[in-house]
Parts: sequence; structure tokens; C-alpha cells
Amino acid sequence: MTLLVKTCSVKEVAEFVQARVLGDETVQLAGIASVESAAPGDLIFVDDEKNLPRVLESRASAVIGGDFAAGKTNSKPLLIATQPRLAFARAARFLCPRPEWKPGIHPSAVVHPSARLANDATVEERVVIGEHVHIGESTRIGAGSVIGAKVSIGRDCDLYPNVTVYPGVLLGDHVIVHSGAVLGSDGFGYVRDPATGRYEKFPQVGRLEIEDDVEIGANTTIDRGALDATRIGRGAKIDNLVHIGHNCQIGEDVVIAAQTGLSGSITIEKGVILGGQVGIGEHARIEEGVMLGGQGGVLPNKVLRGKGIAFWGTPAKPVREYLKELATLARLAKKQ
Repeated sequence: MTLLVKTCSVKEVAEFVQARVLGDETVQLAGIASVESAAPGDLIFVDDEKNLPRVLESRASAVIGGDFAAGKTNSKPLLIATQPRLAFARAARFLCPRPEWKPGIHPSAVVHPSARLANDATVEERVVIGEHVHIGESTRIGAGSVIGAKVSIGRDCDLYPNVTVYPGVLLGDHVIVHSGAVLGSDGFGYVRDPATGRYEKFPQVGRLEIEDDVEIGANTTIDRGALDATRIGRGAKIDNLVHIGHNCQIGEDVVIAAQTGLSGSITIEKGVILGGQVGIGEHARIEEGVMLGGQGGVLPNKVLRGKGIAFWGTPAKPVREYLKELATLARLAKKQ
């Protein structure tokens, strides 16, 4: 059970998530839980009718379910929602709101005199903030973080401990950055001198722009542009241990799972989903709504297109085509 910040009635939760209630609206909720760990006072959810009997037999005090649950007789109050999982996520946010940080600057923090911080911003222990930094209202900078010169961070952002933001990076509003992330580091760009065989660094003087409502996982690295900008679109969700190279353009509501690596100058359009350990070569384009399965690989300069189409394998192909090829290989192997 996850204890809630406050207890709420079923009616209050239902009004917030716009669900209709079947049963006693006055039941008080004190926690959220999985079906397996549920205890009296907990709220749980079910989004598949086949799991409904098991959910109704749990010890939870209330259940969020789909329309399929409406006709079931049960002693627990049921909150009927079109999208039960989404309603549960919103209920959890209502019941467990963001902690109230104590505004102010910790005595051990080092803040340049030219930095502009909102009055209700929070700067924790051992933070270093460079010159001409702007930090918006209700934003927290976690302990040990380093914010470089001319960085702009919007309002209601939460940077967890030990985040490093290189100079000139722009973060919008409601951005979450987890511990160990590095934002705006130099891209991996070099030019080889054929006379000596040595490599010289290509300029990495562009920007990194992160729009509103983005979440960036722990130990993820996002490079600045070489000469222009790397851009992370509104609502993008990036998992832990992801690398995004210089000049990449990540569209709105893109989801990138852990250990994915993007080379430079890649375009990922709106609504794309990348599974874990995906690798994409430079200058590739993944068009709107494409889904690329785990460990999928895209060669440099290639384009994947087809909204709602799932790709898999290396080089990535539509999943049905990929599975047919695997089946063919398996039959050939048996014949030998």
C-alpha cells in the first residue's frame, strides 16, 4: 500500500477523474495499491474484464473499472471510467500530489549574484548556479545539482539530486529531470585530418531546448546541437539510461524506453514509441505514430513511416514481415 497524503472519499476521487460511482460514495480511501498487495482503505483498478472476479475478491475498499464492471453485483464501490488505467493514474496524482518543498536557498548552495530565482523556488544543499540563470516559480533544484550559465528553467519543474545542466540550456514548464541526468553536453563530433590521421573536435556550440511537460530519466544524457539546436518536444517521456545525440529533433508525446541510443541529427516525429535498447543511425527519420520494438535498429539515413505500424528487428521492418522471415529461417534450419 502507498499511503496517501490525505484521506479522501470515493465521491471526491470520482469527481476528479470524472467517473460514475456504483455503491457507497462515502467510503474513505487511505492508499493506492496493486491487486496483490491491496488492503482495506486502498484504491485499485482493473482494465480487463477477465481479471474482474479476482479484483472484486481483493481486500481493497474501492475499484476503478471499465464499463464491463457496471453490471456486476459487489459490496465494494465501483468507479466506472472509460479508461480505467488512465483514471487510476489521475486518481493517484489527486491523492498523492507533488510534495510541498520549503522555498529558499540552502546555506551551502552557491548562487551567482546575477541569477534570478523566483521567490518560491527551492535550492537544496550543495547546488551550484551560474551567472544569468533564470529559475521559475515553484521549481526545485535538488541537492548537488549544477546549473550552468544562462540556463533558463521554467515554473513547476523538479530537478532531482545531482543533475547537471550545461550552459545555455532552456527548460520549459513542468519538466521533471531525474538524478544523474546530463543536459546539454557536447555532441560526439570530430573531423579527421587525413594528413595526420588525428581527429579534431567539430564545434559543439548549439543549444538544447526542452519544452513543457517533459520527463527525463535517471542517468540520461542529451547533447546540445553542434551549430543549431537539439530539441525535445512537449510531453516527451524519456526513460533512464537513454542517450540522445546532437541536433536530434524529438517530437511531441514521444516515448523512449531505457538504454536507447540515438545518433546525431535524427528526427523522431510526434507520437513515436521506441522500445528499450533501440539504436538509430545518424540522419534517420522516424515518422509520426511509428512503434519500434525493443532492440530494433534503424540504419543511417533511413526512414520508417506508417502511423500505428509496429517495426522490429535490425534493420527494422514491419513486425509481420520480420516474423515471417524468422519463421522461414527456422524452417530452413530444420531442413539441414
